[in-house]
Amino acid sequence: MQAAHPIIVVGAGLAGVGIARELAARGEKVILLDKGEPGRGTSFGNMASIAVNGFDAASRPSTWKNLPRWMMNPQAPVTADPLYAVKMMPWFLRFLAAGRPKRIREIEDAGASLATRALGDIRSLLDQMAASDLLSEATCLQLYETEKAFQDGRGNLELMDRYGLKYEVLVGPALREREPLLNPAILKAVLLPQNHFVTDPYRYVSAIVADMQKHGGELMNGELARVERDIRGVTAVILKDGRRIETDRVVIAMGMQTADIAKALDESIPLETERGYHTQIMAPGGAAGLRYSLIWPERAFMVTPTAGGIRVGGSVEMAGLTRAPNWRRARILVEHAKFALPSLDVGNTTEWMGHRPATPDTIPVLSASAKTKGLYYSTGHGHLGLTYSATTGILMADMIMGRTPPVDMTPFRIDRF
Repeated sequence: MQAAHPIIVVGAGLAGVGIARELAARGEKVILLDKGEPGRGTSFGNMASIAVNGFDAASRPSTWKNLPRWMMNPQAPVTADPLYAVKMMPWFLRFLAAGRPKRIREIEDAGASLATRALGDIRSLLDQMAASDLLSEATCLQLYETEKAFQDGRGNLELMDRYGLKYEVLVGPALREREPLLNPAILKAVLLPQNHFVTDPYRYVSAIVADMQKHGGELMNGELARVERDIRGVTAVILKDGRRIETDRVVIAMGMQTADIAKALDESIPLETERGYHTQIMAPGGAAGLRYSLIWPERAFMVTPTAGGIRVGGSVEMAGLTRAPNWRRARILVEHAKFALPSLDVGNTTEWMGHRPATPDTIPVLSASAKTKGLYYSTGHGHLGLTYSATTGILMADMIMGRTPPVDMTPFRIDRF
């Protein structure tokens, strides 16, 4: 039996649409609310990757060792605006605290609980939607130019060993046979057979929204002003145009804006924006025949055949929400990609920058409110928004409907900070 009031899911990015669609498919009355078009925000520019091996804790000794050098180099994989670095100091101190050995293991256990089921959940979602063409059967190569770089990156291989993820190390002729387009200067690669990618991230979001509507869910255009509540819990959402929608369950999945809504509701989510860049290349020349997506950990960028062309993106820039994009960051990544793929032409391109919401401990907030009945949060997925998209929908729907999720949700609670 449906509840009298709809469940309101605020935010039509990857997290929000997955939750709204799962609830609608289970027979719940749902309204998906966003001020813009679904999938046109941060979700639009992601690298399309299902990165099942990408859940390592960001705060670890190798990161600390490199941070001083990175901060002095504008071409480094991680950089920060000096003035903004002062503002984000409380977040950064939490980030350092997340690097304690015991905490790193807890973070990795939590990330693995999501990542190891991510591909299966996305396959199941697309099968249910009759949209399996949105998942590429091509996989991923993780690149290493030198033996030192490979040894420095062994921590990720050990992580995959620990959680039962498959991989294969390729060297020399075996690597050239798998991907002839790669620069011969690249010494080794790790084949990641479970790291697939979607053929178009925007179409992926759009298909999920369409399926939500097919199951009776409603898409509503509007901007959230506040969540109304009383001693019993949530009572309504108020929009900036004055509309009031009665409800007893609200999910805030608004990316970086989630922190502001939570603060107004007396709860704290320490989020920072990891500004990420991509260049979409629609005339890539000889590189159009790329067989795999590519990750180059040392240079913190990725190349994915997606959205009708080749997308080059990555890096982390800590500079807040209001500073103008630094397009040099995108162009540096393209130069790295041209080294990896000597046949890559750069024609008919567009550049993009988006704000990935990041928690200091790397793992997302997937949680009921600690203070208000009927209020839920889904944010902080960082660079794993697409990877965790279907899994987030399942776990949050279970929580909202009073079921026991198949994953221990304790590590993702809002009051863990």
